[in-house]
Amino acid sequence: MIQNKSKVAVVTGGSGVLGSAFCHVLAQHGYKVAILGRDLAKAEELAAAINLAGGIAIAVHADVTDRVSLAAAAEQIKQQLGSCDVLINGAGGNHPKGTSSAEYYTDDLSQQANATSFFDLELDGIDFVFKLNFLGTLLPCQVFGKQMLDKPHATIINISSMSAFSPLTKIPAYSAAKAAVNNFTQWLAVHFAKTNIRVNAIAPGFFLTQQNHNLLKNPDGSWTARAEKIIAHTPMARFGEAEELLGTLLWLADERASGFVNGVVIPVDGGFAAYSGV
Repeated sequence: MIQNKSKVAVVTGGSGVLGSAFCHVLAQHGYKVAILGRDLAKAEELAAAINLAGGIAIAVHADVTDRVSLAAAAEQIKQQLGSCDVLINGAGGNHPKGTSSAEYYTDDLSQQANATSFFDLELDGIDFVFKLNFLGTLLPCQVFGKQMLDKPHATIINISSMSAFSPLTKIPAYSAAKAAVNNFTQWLAVHFAKTNIRVNAIAPGFFLTQQNHNLLKNPDGSWTARAEKIIAHTPMARFGEAEELLGTLLWLADERASGFVNGVVIPVDGGFAAYSGV
């Protein structure tokens, strides 16, 4: 991979498990990295580690659901590093109020203590999930996309999910929001086709992150029943490691490697989508 010493990469959700790996590898390949997130202290810690290792990174506070916040972040990045060449929309997540407690609806579910059926899902939880995952992808594209219009070989990489293709049980809001990200990725790729901006997405399968750790691991470190089901339906019989997304990320970011790739969503899922369960 050729070094990209003059290019600026903006990573939303950059201090998370996956986002941190993205930031490190981009800096290693010469990109100047802007780490966007609501937890500025965490982003600053990551930026310090990257700079100590010889890279160039800054931490910038931003709320991806707030256009004013993003505009302020974009101006700060432009002043400190330059305008955006690569935008990676890594911010996302779920919310308990948009999650059901059972995979299947049964007549007695509503009688169970603390049970949440489809009918009990709360609007504020669903709204939170859609704003974070969908608007939190669309708004950065609007704000940073304007900077990218006058840059050669600019690219946007959205982070989707395999749940966008086949919705997972219990998380209807998250699955639907990521499906919207897939659709938007294709739409924006067409909309920007006459410019220099390519738009693609990566759809990770199952990776251990800060947000899903408690859903997949018991306090004693063993897998939960849901984690065991996931592993059983993943032909490679394990969860992915963050580093296993990096080759796809660098490929999509570099026009010399993927210059004619546009409007696609690349699964990185250990064969999950290919397995019928039989």
